[in-house]
Parts: sequence; C-alpha cells; structure tokens
Amino acid sequence: MIQDKDFTLRLIRQLSQALEKLLLGKPEESLMQKELDFDSLMKDIFKMDFSELSLKSKEEIIEMVKLRESKDHADYYEMLGNIFMFHFRTDGKIDFAEKAKTFYELYLTTSGIFAMPIINRINELNTVLK
Repeated sequence: MIQDKDFTLRLIRQLSQALEKLLLGKPEESLMQKELDFDSLMKDIFKMDFSELSLKSKEEIIEMVKLRESKDHADYYEMLGNIFMFHFRTDGKIDFAEKAKTFYELYLTTSGIFAMPIINRINELNTVLK
C-alpha cells in the first residue's frame, strides 16, 4: 500500500512539473503528446480523466483530496491548480479559472510556501474573475 501511495505522489509531482513547464511557456514535448500523458496521469491519480474531473464542483474535488493523506494535500492542490489553469488558458472557461484560483489558494495555505509564480497566477485569475 505504501508503494501505491508513493507511486501516486510521484505521478502527481510529474504531472505538476509538466504543467508548470507548459504554464511558463517552456514545453519540452509537443502539446499533443502532453495531452495524452495528462489524461493517462489523471486516470492513474483520480481514476478519471480531466473531462470527468472538471464536471465535479470545487467542494467535491476538495473532498477527494481530503481522503488522501494530509501530508500530500499540498501536492494535490498544486497539481489541480496547474491543470485547471492550463485548461483555462486553453479553453477560456471561467469555471476552470475559479477552480484554479481555489486550488492555488489552498496550495499556498497548506504548503506554507511563498511561491511567486503561483501568486502571479492568482493575480492573473483575479483580473479575469472580477
């Protein structure tokens, strides 16, 4: 069981890092390949793809994260913020912007890390959500 948790946490960090590179405009692979990888990683992490996850409310997703170990919550929130931010920038859906902002704020509060790129994204989202 511990190996499964470690594996899932590695997947979360891998997905978050790949998204971070895309959000910063530094993709290493083609976007099409990233999309395929994102879907498989999302299925490994949440047992559903992004389109299914995106239909859930913020509260439902937060409850899913709360079922995981509390020490891993910050990693989940960072990854969720990144994936919703990526899809907001791609699709322009306000719902994705709201979810990205919520998960980034939860990441900052649970991690205790001062992350300027995350704060900048929250500010970017705030201008859209006004």
